[in-house]
Amino acid sequence: MEPTNKATTQLQESECWALVRSVPVGRLAVVVDGQPDIFPVNHVVDQGTVVIRTGSGTKHTAAGHRPVAFEVDGYDAVRSQAWSVVIKGTARTVDQLHEVVDALQLPLFPWQEGAKPWFLRIEPDSVSGRRVQVSGPQS
Repeated sequence: MEPTNKATTQLQESECWALVRSVPVGRLAVVVDGQPDIFPVNHVVDQGTVVIRTGSGTKHTAAGHRPVAFEVDGYDAVRSQAWSVVIKGTARTVDQLHEVVDALQLPLFPWQEGAKPWFLRIEPDSVSGRRVQVSGPQS
């Protein structure tokens, strides 16, 4: 971790990935009709990428082969610290048979009823994170 000021610390990439693995839900940010949109999604980390499962709707259409951002965050009440990790990259539809077979082996299951036949793999261009010492009523 590299301190940026007394209250904020930049996280090393390895710590960022550990935090992404530590939470079941993240947020996928895409552009839909020229406007930003954000979707909560469950995910898994696989070989330095983030994999999500989705149906044939907005997420699949907006994210496929386009730049996206993926964010996870958390709060440690005992230490009065908040953290966030942002991954920026390209979301690619997993469509090669061997990749689909591999993705089906991941511990990634739909949380809602309905068909979720698509896997999206976010291939990162950048991974950044920070930890913030919270001051005020929360601490």
